[in-house]
Amino acid sequence: MQVGFIGLGSMGQPIARNILKAGHSVIAYNRTRSRAEALSSHGARVANTPAEACRAEVVITMLADDRAVEDIVFEEQGIRAALSAGAVHVSMSTISVALSKRLAKEHAARNQGYVAAPVFGRPEAAEAAKLLVVMAGPAAEVERAKPILEAISRKLFVLGTEPASANLVKLAGNFTIASMLETLGEAFALMRKAGIDPQQFHEIVNSSLFQSPVYENYGMTIVGERYEPAGFKLRLGLKDVRLVLAAADEMNVPLPAASMIHDHLLEGIARGYGDIDWSGVAKVLAEDAGLKARSAGSAS
Repeated sequence: MQVGFIGLGSMGQPIARNILKAGHSVIAYNRTRSRAEALSSHGARVANTPAEACRAEVVITMLADDRAVEDIVFEEQGIRAALSAGAVHVSMSTISVALSKRLAKEHAARNQGYVAAPVFGRPEAAEAAKLLVVMAGPAAEVERAKPILEAISRKLFVLGTEPASANLVKLAGNFTIASMLETLGEAFALMRKAGIDPQQFHEIVNSSLFQSPVYENYGMTIVGERYEPAGFKLRLGLKDVRLVLAAADEMNVPLPAASMIHDHLLEGIARGYGDIDWSGVAKVLAEDAGLKARSAGSAS
């Protein structure tokens, strides 16, 4: 299948490579051209504009936030103007429910398809083609996109015909991860203050209570204070918590824990930690407890 791919950051690059490995053709576009050119050795064709990347049956966007998606879709040579009738835009970005609804409406008005397919997983999972994909959209368009998304994932969930439902699930999922990071950060600060080894505490808790690779991996990141390089930046975590709060507000659902986590992530931004891993919220909580960094691997 001919696939356009727009957005070749830490997630987009490995995803696009795995699509190529699966035998699909890729026309790649990125505002920083060198990132698209890096794919040419893997068989991709480099597009000079977003419109050129839209000369495909399916166009995938993997961009940082609402603003980046709005720019690439609604600009003069953007996806809305360039995508052929009958072609499908697959948005893998973590965006607001409101923007996803707007994209569905705009594409439908032009007889273009639209599918939301955000993913769970960090860059190493993207590299290994082991992402978890949640997708939603009209059934025929979902079926067209499935072979591409199956090539990058370990599991794929189809949530229905309303694309925004996939975005809400993604935001709610990230909220649960943020809640876990908050809990681990608080508990590790307590252990350190009490003179108990946080690593041993983590081993005890994850062996007896959770037995989760997410707890394991993030827990060891916090124990080792290995917040750089970031797998997912703290400022992007704040963005996602803001988006889930906005969605909950629209539906009159109180999320008090999300409000607290929002403030701790914002505190991290204020302290200059926006580009460390979002598990670095534990660094903020440790500092609030009067603790200092213990290792050379921690962010300063």
